[in-house]
Amino acid sequence: MPTRSLAALVLCSVLAACDSPSPPAAVSTSKDPAPREVTAKGLTFESPKRLVAFGDVHGDLDATKRALKLGGAIDDSGSWIGGDLFVVQTGDQLDRGDDDRAILDLFERLTAEAKQKGGTFLALNGNHEIMNAQLDFRYVTEGSNPPFAEFASSAPPAVSKVPEAQRGRAAAFVPGGPYAKKMAERPVVAIVGDSVFVHGGVLPKHLDYGLEKLDGELRAWLRGEAAAPPSGVVSEDGLVWARTYSTAVGPEECATLARVLGALGKKRMVMGHTPQRPGISAACDDKAWRIDTGMSRHYGGPVQVLEISGDQVRVLKE
Repeated sequence: MPTRSLAALVLCSVLAACDSPSPPAAVSTSKDPAPREVTAKGLTFESPKRLVAFGDVHGDLDATKRALKLGGAIDDSGSWIGGDLFVVQTGDQLDRGDDDRAILDLFERLTAEAKQKGGTFLALNGNHEIMNAQLDFRYVTEGSNPPFAEFASSAPPAVSKVPEAQRGRAAAFVPGGPYAKKMAERPVVAIVGDSVFVHGGVLPKHLDYGLEKLDGELRAWLRGEAAAPPSGVVSEDGLVWARTYSTAVGPEECATLARVLGALGKKRMVMGHTPQRPGISAACDDKAWRIDTGMSRHYGGPVQVLEISGDQVRVLKE
């Protein structure tokens, strides 16, 4: 296993949040060469008047709706009332709670409703979405499986060894399956105005390889068109697993972040993946915003939302 700093290991232990990709890969360091100036047009959106973002919800529909209402996106019935609001959810909708399908279906509906009313709802893929597509169900709750049971009858041979209770889920999420294809419609990174949104973190190596290339390869795999997901996404320092800017952040990590943002010409990076106590936190002179508050029932953290309006960034709390 790659070594980690003692501080990072202690923090992971306290938060009970250190999931591990399989297999692990070497972790990039701040000694990576400065990336050249890059563009990612296919992942870039114009700056909206107002943007709100929230992090991991992990199978908790109630917390999800509370975050959306706090940000002004939906009403009590769950309908879009945000007008031209831009909403980003930074991944990890799945696992540790029973409401997985309800959340995915809500997000799909809100994507369409927001577009019809001049707004944008954008959900990213996190490591738990990808783990489900890899049929890694370590963090799946028993109660989250029945809503996917209808897909069991169309399960491909690739899921034949999955326990019967999870076979419908496996058929839904295996690459090429109906929910894997839905996830293939999402980006793994979004650049909105001056902000970069990602589940784990963007490192220099990702820019050197190409964000759009990584995004395209991941989508192709989810559609069932490639044998494996790109390592730049799923390795331990991949886009959805990296914790470089979220745990034990010091001068070296901030220097790495500055190089990435400089190459992209952006002001800040917003990420989930690592629960923050007692809530949303900033680092590296407000260049890193960590918005996973552990708001799901599993963690019991607060429901909070990050609001960006022009150059103003603030935390909305219940």
